[in-house]
Amino acid sequence: MRHNLSGRKLNRTSAHRKALLMNLSNSLIKHEQITTTLPKAKELRPFVEKLITLGKKGDLNSRKKAISILHEKKSIDKIFNVFSKRYENRNGGYTRIVKLLSRYGDNSPTAVIEFVDRDIEAKGKDSGPVQVKKKQEEQADLPPQE
Repeated sequence: MRHNLSGRKLNRTSAHRKALLMNLSNSLIKHEQITTTLPKAKELRPFVEKLITLGKKGDLNSRKKAISILHEKKSIDKIFNVFSKRYENRNGGYTRIVKLLSRYGDNSPTAVIEFVDRDIEAKGKDSGPVQVKKKQEEQADLPPQE
């Protein structure tokens, strides 16, 4: 029996679950809005909100704790510099979960998890290499004509 056992297992081992939450939280911090399954979003919410609270404390011990959880310097800098100032007057409730339709392939419930006062331009920014179209590549390779 599962008496007083909190949290979802998400059908993963503990190390896999820890890595999943780390990667989801890094993506959420980077883009400020992600789409995932509803159980993952519900499990991610307290995880990220505790990190924001660490950022609001701002001391060295909180920074070391965040580094041990996230392992990504850009995310930690954003927590301690951007989010700590954005949410300094808010006591919790930094994220919201909006339910979406069920996923087509396996009918699992999906949801969007996002920060409450999010920066709309952060989504999709710095998300990988930029694809250059072939016409632009060919024009760049040709010498200029006079």
